[in-house]
Amino acid sequence: MLIDPGLLAVFLVAVLVICVTPGPDMLYILATSVSQGIRAGLVASVGMSLGMLVHTVLVSLGLAALMAAVPVLFDVIKYVGAAYLVYIGVRAWLDSSSASEVQERAVVPLRTVLWRATMTNLLNPKIVLFYLAFLPQFVDADAGGAGVQLLVLGLLFVLVGLLVDSVIALAAGRLGEWLHRRHRVDTLLNRIAGTVFVALAARLVFL
Repeated sequence: MLIDPGLLAVFLVAVLVICVTPGPDMLYILATSVSQGIRAGLVASVGMSLGMLVHTVLVSLGLAALMAAVPVLFDVIKYVGAAYLVYIGVRAWLDSSSASEVQERAVVPLRTVLWRATMTNLLNPKIVLFYLAFLPQFVDADAGGAGVQLLVLGLLFVLVGLLVDSVIALAAGRLGEWLHRRHRVDTLLNRIAGTVFVALAARLVFL
């Protein structure tokens, strides 16, 4: 079983365009990188990729079709994900208040950053449905092994996404360091990050 090279090239171009288009994951990584630094941004990128990896396995195994067929399951995951994002946003605002009292950045442990990013991605059921609609378009039915092809395509999607997100984390992290060195904006940056997380929750529910 081999994926047609021409089809694969089109797929990679499409994935790159999707990954560089601003979306919830990118906004999350930007907010984390600016407020918490480069390392946190890179860890958030890895967390998002871990979530995408799980989605890839689900799609390749055909389990994602269950979510599409059972609207209640979709809604439950959607609202749990939105609630989790609101929780993270509120925590960021609380951290900003603490930071203003002690005059230093409230640092979130990297393991917490990894967990939050992974769960934020996992609790977005729209990603699964997108995978289910997007990946099969690039499967060569004549080559056989559709499940394996879906898995390979999904892994390539995750890899490209991780590379793009890492570049974004580096750039945003540098900007955050520049701001932290020149202005006392820690409180503002944390509150902006918190607002972004709450806005992502609203987007997940209403869009």
